[in-house]
Amino acid sequence: MKQREYFSSRWGLVIATLGIAVGTGNIWRFSRIVAQNGGGSFLIPWVIFLFFWSIPLIIAEFAIGKSTRYGPVGAIAKTAGPKFAWMGAFIALVSTAIMFYYSVVTGWCIRYLVSAVSGDLFSTQNHLQYWNDFSSTLLPVFYHFLAMLIGGIIIFRGVKNGIEKVNRILVPAMIIILLVLLVRALLLPDAIEGIKYFFTPQKKYLLDINVWLQALTQNAWDTGAGWGLIMTYAIYMKKKEDVSVNAALIGFGNNSISLIAGMIIFSTVFALSSVDAMNQITQSGPANTGLTFIYLPLLFSKLSANESVNIFFASIFFLALSFAAISSLISLIELTTRTFIDFGFNRKKAVLIVTVSGFLLGVPSALNMDFFTNQDWVWGLGLLLSGAFISFSIIRYGVDKFRTEIVNGPGSDIKIGKWYNVIIAYLVPLQVTVLIVWWLIESANWDPEWWNPFHTANVGTSVLQWSIALAVFIFFNKSLVKYTLRE
Repeated sequence: MKQREYFSSRWGLVIATLGIAVGTGNIWRFSRIVAQNGGGSFLIPWVIFLFFWSIPLIIAEFAIGKSTRYGPVGAIAKTAGPKFAWMGAFIALVSTAIMFYYSVVTGWCIRYLVSAVSGDLFSTQNHLQYWNDFSSTLLPVFYHFLAMLIGGIIIFRGVKNGIEKVNRILVPAMIIILLVLLVRALLLPDAIEGIKYFFTPQKKYLLDINVWLQALTQNAWDTGAGWGLIMTYAIYMKKKEDVSVNAALIGFGNNSISLIAGMIIFSTVFALSSVDAMNQITQSGPANTGLTFIYLPLLFSKLSANESVNIFFASIFFLALSFAAISSLISLIELTTRTFIDFGFNRKKAVLIVTVSGFLLGVPSALNMDFFTNQDWVWGLGLLLSGAFISFSIIRYGVDKFRTEIVNGPGSDIKIGKWYNVIIAYLVPLQVTVLIVWWLIESANWDPEWWNPFHTANVGTSVLQWSIALAVFIFFNKSLVKYTLRE
């Protein structure tokens, strides 16, 4: 199949891929997890795992997408062999399933942006009740529809005129907004206390294995590594584009934005909280959104005696959050769209199918928070299997052969050494195994009926849904190969 669409430049590719990595998790989950795991103590393992998980898998995805010019199904079939197309289908399913409810999250961000701009967000002091009033209506369905419509239109316009052009606006604008918010936060009284906590390690946390496992988890969920999304964007990179430098730019760029967001939130919370700051910043709230949608609006209302100033800063915060959400959502829509294109659909028809089905299958998450939490748990954890399948594919291909012929192939500016072999062949599978076992054990601790597949978040529901998906894909493996690799 001849590749016809490309990003116009390395800058366009990097900006678009950074849009994948930088999402709502950089802003709301990162700060909460840092607060729960010892502040500066968490940052040390978090940076270490950037090198042992995120960057190696980003390199792998860039290389696989660039060399095969297929979405996950065809890419894994060509890398690991036709017998393993089902692994690629699972990778595609996980990100597609995440798309269904991530568009709901994007809708929440847009709704709060509208509320902040109008000033309605400051019409109450009870922001938990404000959230409950919103989430219990049909408004989340409307904003979910709006998010899918925006994403669908962008993807409909293609790679250069859609994905690249929009990300060239969204990503730099988001960074500028975050920098403005950072300056304002640092000028608040006692903001330095938040910065001290954010960057000061504590020995007891550094020796806690759970802190290290949370840091690895944040890397797995935060950078987009192992999702299949970067693999999909890499289809559109030019032959002479470098893999390893691009991967490093994405990894470091993503983590830099997380640090900026963390400094904003810790400075603001410590400066303006009249109660225990750490108690507030660690609250997960409904669907883990407590900090962003419940507590931060309260803080913005206290930012200044001038309500117009408060409205301005709240508005640009939720604008940045909306930009982050949209840039990630379009990558999820593109992955699913590309899967249909590989099956023989043209882009217009594929986008229509994905947008309509994405809206319909996301409605349950928009209406029911328990359903949303279940899907977030099952497919968020499923991303670890996706990373394992990418690692397995490279092992099947031959790790050293993959490194020398593909990663260090045409266009490579920096040659990757044999250390990469060790990480992909041994450390990534080990990390996947440890994380999955740990999270499933953790779920058994909070749910005594860990085996019950009809509970919201436990071992049983994950194993059931994964098993159904894997059984179907393995059964139809030959068809997946037949209709994807039509060379």
